[in-house]
Amino acid sequence: MFKNVFGSGFLVRTAHVILTWVITLILFLHDTVCVCVCVRVVELRQQEETGQLVQPVFFVLLVLLSVLLYFAVSLMDPGFILSDDSDLHFTLGVTEEQQDMIPPTTKSLRQRRCGHCLLQQQPMRSKHCQTCQHCVRRYDHHCPWIENCVGERNHRWFVLYLAVQLLVLLWGLHIAWTGFRYAPSWQLWLRTNGMLLTVVVLVALLSLIVLLLLGSHLYLVSLNTTTWEFMSRHRISYLKHCGADENPFDRGTFNNLWGFFCVWGTVVWEQVYFREGSDQV
Repeated sequence: MFKNVFGSGFLVRTAHVILTWVITLILFLHDTVCVCVCVRVVELRQQEETGQLVQPVFFVLLVLLSVLLYFAVSLMDPGFILSDDSDLHFTLGVTEEQQDMIPPTTKSLRQRRCGHCLLQQQPMRSKHCQTCQHCVRRYDHHCPWIENCVGERNHRWFVLYLAVQLLVLLWGLHIAWTGFRYAPSWQLWLRTNGMLLTVVVLVALLSLIVLLLLGSHLYLVSLNTTTWEFMSRHRISYLKHCGADENPFDRGTFNNLWGFFCVWGTVVWEQVYFREGSDQV
């Protein structure tokens, strides 16, 4: 299920975790510990009783959850197709007998092969990743930041990670913004708040990036399409004949979101493709 931790993405993942924790420690120390050093144990106990320490602790726990989700998405198998095994007909969902039963339609299902993995039959919506050197089920994209593909098995966790990360960044931005101290001159203000100002600019930039990523993924999920299909539909055999606004996998926004977040297991996309309006199998 998991790749080797010490693979090519180890340094990238380590840098991300270090950066996340450095920002967290700066905000946490500035907002909590610096105050606690200046008070006596009795006053610290009073802060705990009044709930003033709950939010900083919860913030750190939320950051920890974000880091755990990052490693989970990064190390998780996104849906690699390793071989033409005995489950081939199940994953493809369309056998020769079933193809004879498919009603006449303008759609065509050309047998897709993979010359890299030597797969004789490539499941619909899968794609070979040149970086990972494997075909991936319901391929979305290869993310260099997590050094892993985003596919059928980890796509929902990737979206959840983006949502948690955005919450952490916005919360951190609020903590940093409220931490600025007044100073009578700009020179003294920059000397007093220089570190927080750097953190605010960095966190604001990261928040914007994550917000755009999360928004784009939720939009594509609501349409039941992937980043690869959205960007390359004119080159994909089962989509290039469709109209600009036609998506054979779209079953309505609610059903698309429900199927993405709440339906577990492998979906036979060939059956969804040919049987429009039917439930996922």
